[in-house]
Amino acid sequence: MKVKYFSQTDTAYIEFTQGKIFETKEINNNIYIDLTESGDIVSMTIEHAKANAKLWEFSYQEMSHQVAI
Repeated sequence: MKVKYFSQTDTAYIEFTQGKIFETKEINNNIYIDLTESGDIVSMTIEHAKANAKLWEFSYQEMSHQVAI
């Protein structure tokens, strides 16, 4: 996964996987997802990210695949 932030346009681009984009769906006026032909999510674009996604700060935490019992 790659996250890119473009400060000039206040746009966040999140790439989940590399794949051929078949279709882009508009979730709302500022959020778009790119899908493969089979419907898998390739990426997401968030316009006006600071206001719409509260993207004032970004952190990343990888969680273990183990299930707590």
